[in-house]
Amino acid sequence: MHPDLAMLVVLQTHDLEANRLRDQMASLTRQIAVLETNAKATTGQRAVILDLIAKEEALRRKEELETADLRAKLERNKKKLDMTTTTHQLEALEHEAAFIRSEITRIEDQEFESLERGEALDAQLALANAAVDESAASLERERPRAAETISRDQAELAELELKRLALRAQIAQSDTGEASLSAYDRIAHAKGTAIAEALHQQCTACQMMLRPQRWNDLRDNSPDSESGHTLMSCENCGRMLFYDPARDSPQRKTVQSESIAAQIVRSSI
Repeated sequence: MHPDLAMLVVLQTHDLEANRLRDQMASLTRQIAVLETNAKATTGQRAVILDLIAKEEALRRKEELETADLRAKLERNKKKLDMTTTTHQLEALEHEAAFIRSEITRIEDQEFESLERGEALDAQLALANAAVDESAASLERERPRAAETISRDQAELAELELKRLALRAQIAQSDTGEASLSAYDRIAHAKGTAIAEALHQQCTACQMMLRPQRWNDLRDNSPDSESGHTLMSCENCGRMLFYDPARDSPQRKTVQSESIAAQIVRSSI
């Protein structure tokens, strides 16, 4: 294996973990933002319902006053009827009384409809109160959890960043380090990952088969092999390839050898 490649494998492990931590923190931030939005929305919906209830109550008070005023007019009309002396006055007063009674009926019908709307709004208010309580409880429960996780992730990310910088500095010290890092960064930026394992004559990233010659070169661990002084890449996806004989030789069951990836990770700790 190329001397830079072992360290680049560890660097990619650090980079992937750093990305995972960043994604997790961003996801938690979005989650809390959604919960805050939901809490505001449910509170706003309840405020609308309360406003409608207040309007219905004000409307019924107004209608009650109007009904009371009409009933008072009807009583005065009755007194006038008792005192009337002409047919013309009688007809006029009876017509007025009929109109007052129809108005009372109309307003009472409106008041009944308002009561029905009020009952429906009360039911909606109960649901809105439950939604407000639930959203507030969710926010109160998840906000400290998210804050704790984000704080922990930030600490892990800071520690990981120190390891990344130290490892990159170590890689850069080799004769080919700068070129290796440049290739790693370029491929990682374009593909998301820069290194893939070659397993069973396949690139595990793009699943394409390797040419027999390239496969044999990757498997050759002799000091003078091409893989020992060249960063070999997948001819399909362009990622750098590494080969782990412990994972690609299941027939060798008598010797439980430690995988190259495990050795790399263990050596970096």
